[in-house]
Amino acid sequence: MKIKNIALVFLCLSFLFGGNINQQLRIAGKNKKEIKKALRKTPKAYRAGMHWLIKNMPEEDLKSVTSEFLLDNCELAYKAREEAPWGQEIPEDVFFAYVLPFANLNEKRESWRKDFHYRFSDIMRNSASAYQAAARLNNEMFEMVGVSYSTKRPKADQAPYESMDAGLASCTGLSILLIDACRSIGVPARFVGTPMWYNNSGNHSWVEVWDKGWHVTGAAEPTGDELNNFWFSGLASRAVEGHPKYGIYAATWEETDIHFPMDWLPGVTSYNAVDVTASYIKNIDQSLVPIRIRALDANGVRRQVAVVVTGDDNFLFEGVSKSESSDANDHLTLMLPKGKEFIIKTNGDEKKINIEKEEIIDLKAML
Repeated sequence: MKIKNIALVFLCLSFLFGGNINQQLRIAGKNKKEIKKALRKTPKAYRAGMHWLIKNMPEEDLKSVTSEFLLDNCELAYKAREEAPWGQEIPEDVFFAYVLPFANLNEKRESWRKDFHYRFSDIMRNSASAYQAAARLNNEMFEMVGVSYSTKRPKADQAPYESMDAGLASCTGLSILLIDACRSIGVPARFVGTPMWYNNSGNHSWVEVWDKGWHVTGAAEPTGDELNNFWFSGLASRAVEGHPKYGIYAATWEETDIHFPMDWLPGVTSYNAVDVTASYIKNIDQSLVPIRIRALDANGVRRQVAVVVTGDDNFLFEGVSKSESSDANDHLTLMLPKGKEFIIKTNGDEKKINIEKEEIIDLKAML
């Protein structure tokens, strides 16, 4: 292509996107040549997506990603949408923001699309909807790739292959892995989390997937063929909208006026977010108090054991405590009335409690 024709192409792009292309090229600096090459070589059918990526990708990516990486990512994202039975139902803005991006936040950039599409294409072909495909992925994929939950993972913000190499990931790495798997088969997905639960018990990350609206699931916390059934609903229901610490945020590459608060990189404001707290808040019966129950062995390790709770008026509850395979803040939880007494039992241990404030009850696990 002649130099004057190349110049004409970028003049047209600058006109269409209000100067954003030239601004992004300036940010790219020494990597400007790669960004221009990606724009120039993108097929017409994928051009709008590539423009969106260039306009919205984080600055660090503008300065480092290659044209080959961008072209492959764009082509594979569009092909996943074309192959997915629900692909034509995805609005363009949702596709751009939650299928097309090659990363979520600051995790290492990896070329996962082709491999993941191959691994999970059977799930895509055998699912009638994005909702069903996401539920099936959450049920099946973590065993397929050999990754399980553990706080002993190398780091929080693991990219997919980092988690697969370690065989371990915490909620952040698991969420990134599920989101990328979803995107590889044309399921819009985004990273969601809170820097801290309202009771200061810790942070958490999870996933929302789009199918005619947003649906919630914990990564590697499958609930059969259902979404929107998650263990942390009680904690999330007390989040504080607009609060930088106690709010709930969804990561996005779209331009917003707030940033995603990453507890593993405190103070970093490089990534955009949407405050989604309102969709989690519920009316709370203030007369009921959350009581969380753990069963610990002699080494302080959580174990799965049968738990029985009894109280006045023939109250009887039977359940099972959570093991270390569950999130560190995921406990057997009951909502019990203030001012009442209850007895909590496991095989070999028993505690009587008067309900005054929320607390964690630790019992001995007799194995």
